[in-house]
Amino acid sequence: MYHILIAEDERIERMALAKVLRDALGEGYALHEAENGRRALELFRQYPIGVAILDIEMPVMSGIETAQIIYKEAPDCGILFLTAYDRFDYAHSAIRVRALEYLLKPYDDEELLAAVESAIHRTLRGHDAPPPEAEAPKPRTDLSAAVGAQIMDYIHTHYQQEISMQDAARALNYSDPYFCRIFKQLFGRSFTAYLSAYRIDRAKQLLAQPTVSIKDAGRRVGYPDANYFTKVFRRVTGQSPSEYRASQL
Repeated sequence: MYHILIAEDERIERMALAKVLRDALGEGYALHEAENGRRALELFRQYPIGVAILDIEMPVMSGIETAQIIYKEAPDCGILFLTAYDRFDYAHSAIRVRALEYLLKPYDDEELLAAVESAIHRTLRGHDAPPPEAEAPKPRTDLSAAVGAQIMDYIHTHYQQEISMQDAARALNYSDPYFCRIFKQLFGRSFTAYLSAYRIDRAKQLLAQPTVSIKDAGRRVGYPDANYFTKVFRRVTGQSPSEYRASQL
């Protein structure tokens, strides 16, 4: 059983988030809900939490304070932050926690599921795989086409490797929270959701070639785990890779 923690002080939002995850993940996953950081820590110490989804601004104990304790006690736990645009100055203090993703409210189901799937996959594989070697940091500029081009160049160059939001932010010389905000503003979705969609589009092109096996198609777009590739492909397209290939014949 894989355990996921959800800490969100807004009850309706917390219930909606949990429902999306339960419907998408199915059996084999246990979801634990907390209304504040203190309760989240109690659940974290009671269950082997693999991924913690934390609202940054909560009563009693903030998501950042909670994450700092979780990270200290279990550095392999995948941390995802929920935050609003107007709280990003606050989010900057979370940099030391090394969150895997910042979900900017309002986020959609695609962003949530992409982030959670990626976090589960990374925690199961472990965090000891080295990130791709980054090029020399590029100068920071205002939001512009140049920034978008830098980001796209990084994705085009590294999408076949095991990369994360943190790797991209580091390569482009941005803090993690700032990179998440600038990416959402430029591309309308989170880095993880965009990367998943980009990889699946590339996989579709490969699956249209009969000589490319499904396993090899997944590996060539950054999914060496065939089961994980199939799961992401189905979520994005509504079909398995084999079903998609058959529909193109």
